[in-house]
Amino acid sequence: MGSPHNRSGPSDPIRPLDQARALDPSFYLGQAAHEFDQQHILAPNWQIVGPAALVASAGDHIVREIGGKPVLIVRNAQGKLNGFYNVCRHRAGPIALCDGKGAKRLRCAYHGWIYDLDGRLKVTPQMDAARDFDIGGISLAPIEVAEWCGLVFARAGAGGPAFDDFIADIAPFCAPDHIARMRYSHSRTYPVAANWKVYADNYLEGYHVPVVHNGLNALIDYANYTIECAHWASVQRSPMDDAALYGVGEARYVLLYPNSMLNILPGRMQTNRIIATGPDSCEVEFAYYYLPGEEDRAGQDDAFSTEVQDEDAMICERVQKGLGSGAYTPGRLSPAQESALWHFHNLLRRAYGADRT
Repeated sequence: MGSPHNRSGPSDPIRPLDQARALDPSFYLGQAAHEFDQQHILAPNWQIVGPAALVASAGDHIVREIGGKPVLIVRNAQGKLNGFYNVCRHRAGPIALCDGKGAKRLRCAYHGWIYDLDGRLKVTPQMDAARDFDIGGISLAPIEVAEWCGLVFARAGAGGPAFDDFIADIAPFCAPDHIARMRYSHSRTYPVAANWKVYADNYLEGYHVPVVHNGLNALIDYANYTIECAHWASVQRSPMDDAALYGVGEARYVLLYPNSMLNILPGRMQTNRIIATGPDSCEVEFAYYYLPGEEDRAGQDDAFSTEVQDEDAMICERVQKGLGSGAYTPGRLSPAQESALWHFHNLLRRAYGADRT
């Protein structure tokens, strides 16, 4: 399948930051763009799919979608984490409908075919009369999974970087030993009526913070906001000085291409994953983590995050309408505040084949 955006390649070259423009609006609009993103950007690239705490013991499993593909991740009896498409080999029924704990086996929710925790087919009810039917070589289709610092990553396709290369790229931004001490608290999901890339774009710059987020702007030191980019990641840093809410220290906002984020704050962390649900809709999965002794901040963190997310959803939804209005042509980027956005857009341009001059 070719990129639906190849026609606009010559008008969307990769330029130096001080000459850069935003992406063409066609990248954010229509079913063809959505399907291309799902198949060629979101499915084959690593993303955070949940806390390792949710799959800590044998039989624990989580059900997710990656690039629109249903997936299942389960811990086996030997402690290995396995990933599969959540698709039965009989007639494509779901193996699991929701997250679960301590399953001894995996039983399809449609016709009851049973697989072990390594995905091997073991029981097929009422199939005795099926001639030459041998279940010995039948298993669930696998996907790649990895664990890092208490987080589960997965992808459901080929073509992205090896996990070790991907995670090595972000480790300097993240203080892995610090993250590994965090303990999972709870999760929330926020719907946004905008293309997934609109939300990612918004995350990747603090330029809008003084205008859109009065509460957040009061916590960070916008005058000392800095940005760094690596191959697969970028980080925005800001000093923080609010002992009552976020404490004293540094905020780090790390985007892991294409759709995962780590918000690393004094004593706590939030992970985000953007799920593309349509050409002009997405959901953002939040998971909250705390250092031991910091868990009592969860309530106020949740309330403050919801306030910020409501503000982001409002502005992203209006940007989506602006992109579809026919009145917008790509504007220039701020070299001081939008270098992480420029970096992200250039990774997308390469994926779309739209970096040809």
